[in-house]
Amino acid sequence: MALQTISESLYVGLCLEVGTSQQVAIRRDVSDITELLQQKVTGTCYNVHYMLSGSRREGFRFVDSDCDYMGWPTDHPVLWDLSQAQFYNTHTDKLILCDSSESPPGFTLLWLPLEEASRKVLSACVRINGTLYISSTKYREGNIRGSDEVHGPCSSATHGPLEFDSAYCFVSEFWPPSASSWRDRCHSWPPPCVINDIIRSGCHFVAIGHKLGNHTDIEWRISFSRAEQKLVYAMNHTQFLTYALLKMFVKKINYGLSEEEKLLCSYHMKTAVLWAIQQNAIHDWCPQNLLAGFWVCFKLLLKWVYEGVCPNFFIPENNMFLNKVYGEAQQQLFTQLYSLYERGIAFLLHIPSIRSYIMNVLCNRRLSVCTDERTLLSEINLDTELFDEIYIQSLTEDNLNRCMEYLHTVEQLIRLPLTQCQIIMLQKHTATILQWSAFILHDMYTTTSGDNKQMYIADKLSCYMLKLAAKFGCVSDLLYIAMYFYKTLRHREALSVIEMTKVKLAQPGLMYMVHVDPERYTEAVGGRSWSTKMRNAVAQNIKLRKDICYINELKLEQQFSSLNESRLLFIPPSILLHMLEFLCCRHVDPRRAHAALDDLQVLVHHDQGVLVDVDLRDISWEILGICQQMTGNHQAALYSYEQSLRQDSVLNRIHNATRQRIQDLL
Repeated sequence: MALQTISESLYVGLCLEVGTSQQVAIRRDVSDITELLQQKVTGTCYNVHYMLSGSRREGFRFVDSDCDYMGWPTDHPVLWDLSQAQFYNTHTDKLILCDSSESPPGFTLLWLPLEEASRKVLSACVRINGTLYISSTKYREGNIRGSDEVHGPCSSATHGPLEFDSAYCFVSEFWPPSASSWRDRCHSWPPPCVINDIIRSGCHFVAIGHKLGNHTDIEWRISFSRAEQKLVYAMNHTQFLTYALLKMFVKKINYGLSEEEKLLCSYHMKTAVLWAIQQNAIHDWCPQNLLAGFWVCFKLLLKWVYEGVCPNFFIPENNMFLNKVYGEAQQQLFTQLYSLYERGIAFLLHIPSIRSYIMNVLCNRRLSVCTDERTLLSEINLDTELFDEIYIQSLTEDNLNRCMEYLHTVEQLIRLPLTQCQIIMLQKHTATILQWSAFILHDMYTTTSGDNKQMYIADKLSCYMLKLAAKFGCVSDLLYIAMYFYKTLRHREALSVIEMTKVKLAQPGLMYMVHVDPERYTEAVGGRSWSTKMRNAVAQNIKLRKDICYINELKLEQQFSSLNESRLLFIPPSILLHMLEFLCCRHVDPRRAHAALDDLQVLVHHDQGVLVDVDLRDISWEILGICQQMTGNHQAALYSYEQSLRQDSVLNRIHNATRQRIQDLL
């Protein structure tokens, strides 16, 4: 009974740290609808698809969870045999064929039967015995940008606090013959609908060969990322938290080791959970059996290390320990794991993030634990989760036609059976697309020789789209209207919008990022729909796209940010509000301009991360310096620029712009 109580306490603790099933569902729903929208547009317009994979896509939000992306051309389908060519149009699709005859299990060669492909693919080809093969090494190297690093089959880069791994691959809509036995193993899990969905989804091929293969440089690894994502979605929450517990465990095991020294990884943990679930190792995966489930997976892992064999879940013949867990390193790892096994489940006490939950029960044996998730989270917790997920999602587009394609796709998607948070996500994406369209349309008719009537119509459309976006979006989206009015020299109209925004941003119940007064927020919008909450009580950082000029005063920061491969410039809404008020009042009310600059200075100097996100202090000091320089106060401006340089600029990457401003000032 004590072990079950400890399991329940750990379950509750992991829910608070990793997320409840409701929070995980929100993360997945928001990612799913964003990917669907993105793929429908990019697949149509660019013949390319991207998807978020890895732990973030599965629903984890650990501090060190990186963002794994996969991208592939939709017009280069991979076939397992020529009979599948009948499903494609050979005039538009450049067919690729697999040849697994000389490759280890789980790997294959890719060749071009018609020797037709895009320039990018052809440049990665090598000819062997008259046949044109696509070299995984050349293809991977051809997709790595200047500052990226190679990380397995991926190019790795950092943006802000996150690390991004991008794998450029190919896709097959057909299930691999070498994984045909997987379906026959699925007697009790996953459900038939999930099995069929996985089979229909096919597989990917990532650009890395087997180190012991005969053709390492041109070999491709078969990837089941999409299938694994669907399997993780099919887990119940206890199984998902068991997976989370194993991820914490392997992180502890690997602490202090270099990448070369790490023998176990998160993927091995996922494989252990999948095998344990499918083999019915635990009869009832429930909160009371969380530790029992972990122990089963740990023993399975111990067995694999002892034997030196970790069977891939889809192709068991693919030993994922091969060329990694063997010899002396294998013996040392087994000794380490076996010493933990001898100590029993209590070894989890050595993982700091887990210790407190277990000790909570051991020190209070009469403690009663409630695992009902409805008692763990309040309404405001779920709202914060949703609006934070909405904020971090971004679309990519570069012209007005693509923006219209997005809006058309949203119109189609909104008719599907969607969850409430997916509807809200589409609502926010619609607001973003309308904002892009408004500024792009304005630039089209001011940079070309359009007549006055065309410019008048374009301006009316831009204003309408921005006002419509404000109805769809959040409180801070009003600032896009103010920016547009300032850009088009309508300073009094801009000030009118600024006054309205100022009142809304000053609401005591406003939610800005994770900062919110729970009582005031609940009093203001508690029990209301997510759409109502977003429009009336949620503010987010303003995102300026690098290729759109919103206001001239920030063009330099946008240019240098884009040179550092930052696609967006992020600005706290309160900072932009005071900046716009200062800029507009310079033309109509100098005294008020001085007051706006004072407000901006107080905010930048004294905010403690409540209205100015810590990661955005660089742009906040920068904006203060710009405004001070415009008043002729060069000494104050220089101080502000120097303060901007002292801040971390991992998100906006504007330090070079700041140095340029200092140089110009001096």
